[in-house]
Amino acid sequence: MMSFRTVAGLAMSLCLLLAFGCSSEPKQEEAKQEAPKAESVEVKEAKPLTIGLILVGPYNDKGYSQAQYEGGKYVESHMDGAKLIYLDKVNPADRPGLTIPQVVDDLIEKGADLIIAGSDDMKDGILEAAAMHPDKTFVHVSGDAAWTGKAPANLGNLFAKMIYSKMMAGFTAAMTTQTGKIGVVGPLINEETRRLMSAAYLGARYAWTEVRGKDAKDLSFNVKWIGFWFNIPGVTADPTQVAGSLIDSGYDVLISGIDTPEAVTVAKQRVDAGKQVWALPYDYENACEGQGSICLGVPYFNWGPGFLRVAKAVTDGTYKPGFEWESPYWQNYNDADQSPVGFARGEGMSAETAAALDAFVAKLGSGELELFTGPLNYQDGTPFLKDGEKGSDKQIWYMEQLLEGMEGLSSPQ
Repeated sequence: MMSFRTVAGLAMSLCLLLAFGCSSEPKQEEAKQEAPKAESVEVKEAKPLTIGLILVGPYNDKGYSQAQYEGGKYVESHMDGAKLIYLDKVNPADRPGLTIPQVVDDLIEKGADLIIAGSDDMKDGILEAAAMHPDKTFVHVSGDAAWTGKAPANLGNLFAKMIYSKMMAGFTAAMTTQTGKIGVVGPLINEETRRLMSAAYLGARYAWTEVRGKDAKDLSFNVKWIGFWFNIPGVTADPTQVAGSLIDSGYDVLISGIDTPEAVTVAKQRVDAGKQVWALPYDYENACEGQGSICLGVPYFNWGPGFLRVAKAVTDGTYKPGFEWESPYWQNYNDADQSPVGFARGEGMSAETAAALDAFVAKLGSGELELFTGPLNYQDGTPFLKDGEKGSDKQIWYMEQLLEGMEGLSSPQ
């Protein structure tokens, strides 16, 4: 019988042999046996999705339509298998007689799985088209049919709370004006534009009274409407002339509410001629580019993250059409991958205004400051929000008039 010491010695020798064996290269045959078979590895390909985007204006308008077009391109670059097709200038002036259902039929024939209609004035046509194609998914940007119950089951609504960016525009305008007169070049009159112009006014009034310490009665906030989202010669008022007439009347800061940059262009021309004026364009993040120090900033839409979220949900089969009015990403208001709206600061914004704006945005983001809080009256003096009442989403969305203290029409009639 072997002693314990002998057995232990043999065991140690065996361990050393095994250790040396493990440190050497395995035989080729062993390597082949251990490697997984190629046919056992499953590679999943991304499911393709074609997005059909309907734009009310030119895709390169440096405004509303370009912001949506770039939102579609964002989806292409962030989602495997996504493809964007689009038709721009879908409006009665550029494409007379063309209907939204006709546009949708063409996009579907070209392979569109998800149809996004970009403008409020497309609401009737996109409802009709969605009912005609129940196997496709539709999103109407800026509409509310899913909220009111008028939408078919395959149509949802998507919009962003631009009211906050407009508050920032109004705040910046009131911090800058030397005359106390702020002019607005507005598009057509509807619920959307009434709430956005009113939000800009509330931001301006807050800066004028709470930051600059001036009397609200000394602030003039005048909205001049052109009749559509952008200029249609012979149909709308000319925004170039509207902007010029406001400047001639002493308004030294212009806020644009239209899809295109005429307000800032006219302001720049007047500055070159010796006037002291500033402007804030709208919709598109880079609208201040090339405008120099007359551009104070731009409230803009960032459609990419929202379009991407919807596109992924449609691909996954998890999209549930509904009404979505997205809030800003307050941790970083200008985060390109998170926030549906932003406010890009222009060269003309002073350091004092920038610091005041930082404090203003912080209060909005924390909820400390809610400007849609009563007492607020409509333009004709009837109550909109009672004293201390905070406006609900529906109250703000469906504003019937401009607010008391504002100049300009509240309805087209």
